[in-house]
Amino acid sequence: MAIPGTAPETPGYFPRTTASMVASRAGVSVATVSLVASGKTDGRVSAETVIRVQRAITDLHYVVNRVASSLATGSSNFVILVAPDISNSFFARLIAGVREALGSSYQLLLSVTDSGQMPRAESVRELLAFRPAGLLVDAPSAQLMQSMTIDGPIVLLDAPGAHGIVPAVNLDVVHGAESLATHLAERGHHTFAYFDSVTGTSTFALRRTAFVAKAEECGMRQPETAHGKSTIDTGSAAAEFAKVWPAWQAAGVTAVVCATDTHAYGVLQIAHSLGIRVPEQLAVAGFDDLPFSSMSHPSLTSVELPARKLGRAAASLLVALIEGRAPDSAPPILPSRLIIRDSTGGQN
Repeated sequence: MAIPGTAPETPGYFPRTTASMVASRAGVSVATVSLVASGKTDGRVSAETVIRVQRAITDLHYVVNRVASSLATGSSNFVILVAPDISNSFFARLIAGVREALGSSYQLLLSVTDSGQMPRAESVRELLAFRPAGLLVDAPSAQLMQSMTIDGPIVLLDAPGAHGIVPAVNLDVVHGAESLATHLAERGHHTFAYFDSVTGTSTFALRRTAFVAKAEECGMRQPETAHGKSTIDTGSAAAEFAKVWPAWQAAGVTAVVCATDTHAYGVLQIAHSLGIRVPEQLAVAGFDDLPFSSMSHPSLTSVELPARKLGRAAASLLVALIEGRAPDSAPPILPSRLIIRDSTGGQN
């Protein structure tokens, strides 16, 4: 067996350094190594001993086994974020907000399901085996929320319908959806199609329902054939739109509203390849207001959803629950905002 710090007998394999190895190198007990590694040495370990143990830790490349520690203490310092898909750049901003709120006190781990799939309640409960300090679950389905019976700190993100069930931080997607419907009606559109996500989350259902209800109130209609859906992927959205467009065109559709900007990029791609003039022949809009939406051709009208603020607010609430503090205020409902760009004809 190779000695820690020397070349391994098998390329690519390095034997795990244990606390007892560090203790032997430093001439102290395993308990002392644990105190130094956890930073709990004040009044318990001399400065000279701390330096000696830290040197041994560095020399042997010792890494604390956080899972073992959490099993022993009943908790850990890491937070798990469960998300249905992180390929969408919306999640980069959401994760940045989470990290800002967690600071250096907690580590963030991601649990990502397959594209278009939401985690099952059993899968979320299985994560508790790692003894996380807390859980963040983004955009859960209604079924997941209803079956959520998890002990310990948990906060849901973008989970309409969670009020009174589990602590949640939500987005006011209704306002943005209604603003978009009003904008399209004012632009003279009478027939629309809605391009949805296959992910069965409550937030996607709410933005669709809110938009359709307001559109109909404004005198717009959605033909029976004007429905489509795909995974949150530009290529998949493009392929699906190419299939459904002939029927939509025949039904007189002049505006397509997409569940996400990612779907809208696929629609714009095929519209360009088919020679469909946007917005003269077809108006296109989405949700999220991703960074590329202001630079696409044409620039994309979108409902801005503040991902970074969402992540920061949810993580702040979770930290308060973990530390047994009363939240500073009730969980916020973060406002959405319609950003009008060239894909629907620009500003009024």
